[in-house]
Amino acid sequence: MLKDLFEAVPGTTAEALDVFDASGTVEPDFMFGTWHGAELPTGHPMDGLLGGSGWWGKQFVDAETVHPLLFPSPDGKSLWAFDPAKAFLGLGLTQKLPVLRNRSLVAPISSLRPVLRTRSPKARLRTTRHRGRDTATMIYDQVPVNDVFRRLFDDAVIGLMDMRGLRSPYFFVLRRDDSLQVA
Repeated sequence: MLKDLFEAVPGTTAEALDVFDASGTVEPDFMFGTWHGAELPTGHPMDGLLGGSGWWGKQFVDAETVHPLLFPSPDGKSLWAFDPAKAFLGLGLTQKLPVLRNRSLVAPISSLRPVLRTRSPKARLRTTRHRGRDTATMIYDQVPVNDVFRRLFDDAVIGLMDMRGLRSPYFFVLRRDDSLQVA
């Protein structure tokens, strides 16, 4: 599954950038659907944060309706959308990354689900130019983050998170997976 993708992508920022740059671009409509995600460890200060949070993936309904942070419901039979503004702003993310990166945040996030949940989209999908090529990019509505996508395989992409204030990009992979619905 997702772990198989790690064989295709090396483990340093420079190597991940080489793979990203060599990968094909994607049109926004290619991203429509639900995608299961996993972090791509490269030594980035955020490594471990998404995995420790219980993050499941992303959903692209259309170009205007994007749920950037999906988490599994307590019974594991559906997904719920997390409001990223509450995560990024509430954590003071850029200052607290080293403290949070190897901690399990699954229980706190699950217990705060009624407060953190959103039913409205929190991002949009556009084509932007990044590292010299035009490709699909998810633009968060309320936080200074863009996730830029390149195709690894027909059903998998590498994502590069470009966040204001971080010196290097954070990487993740997504594989198309419509097995769970957003409730």
